[in-house]
Amino acid sequence: MTAFLKMHGLGNDFAVFDARNQPLALDAAAARALADRRFGVGCDQVIVIEPAANGADAFMRIYNSDGGEVESCGNAARCVAGLLIGEKGAQEIKLDTTGGALICKSDGAHVSIDMGVPKFGWREIPLARETDTLSFPIEIPGSHLYALKIATAVNVGNPHVVLFVDDAGKAPVAELGPQIERHALFPERTNVEFVTLIDKDRLRMRVWERGVGITMACGTGACAAMVAAYRRGLAGHKAEVVLDGGSLTLEWGGEGKPVIMTGPWALSYKGDVDLEALRR
Repeated sequence: MTAFLKMHGLGNDFAVFDARNQPLALDAAAARALADRRFGVGCDQVIVIEPAANGADAFMRIYNSDGGEVESCGNAARCVAGLLIGEKGAQEIKLDTTGGALICKSDGAHVSIDMGVPKFGWREIPLARETDTLSFPIEIPGSHLYALKIATAVNVGNPHVVLFVDDAGKAPVAELGPQIERHALFPERTNVEFVTLIDKDRLRMRVWERGVGITMACGTGACAAMVAAYRRGLAGHKAEVVLDGGSLTLEWGGEGKPVIMTGPWALSYKGDVDLEALRR
């Protein structure tokens, strides 16, 4: 049996494994089995905490529920940082990911993370061709909802495309999300945010996560939404992003500056799982 923690950040939930002292043999098939909500533990992402090789306190490996390994996850980073900060009795830790190193600070119930400097170059997103990432059209063949929609793209450790809509709560996330995720413009697929401006310092967002689907929250998606709103003159340097599972606070000083994300984290329960049984 292998021990794990069930954790969540605003309902974006994770099965978290600590492999710092003992290696964990986990592949895409095992991650899919763990994430299955009927036959496995059930989660949006499977997280593995591993030793870091570059002086960080730990390395966080992330598998989406489809088994694909991805670069970054803001809500999972808050959960892992909350654990490590409590474990070390520190106020700050450095967490490494494939998408870059994250500096994490805690006040107890909330964790603030320096999510790094957003990238806007079309090759950095990446996109399939040269594009003005601030404002570009996405054609969605056969969609009776948005045949053509203006989007903004940003990389905040992983790729995102942000659509500003009249009412995020009523946006056709389930229909358009998978079409845009796998659109030919995005060679590595993309996360998709549907965002409504409530006022200059408050945004409403729903999200389709790459390799997962609709989730209650997405930390990197909230970063992308706030950055896109600022770049398009819709928001200031600090905003609350309201997701299905709750709110995150985002701060961004503008181009060349890092995004700071602050929000809660929670431990739901501890458990043990038979990985070999799941694989079978």
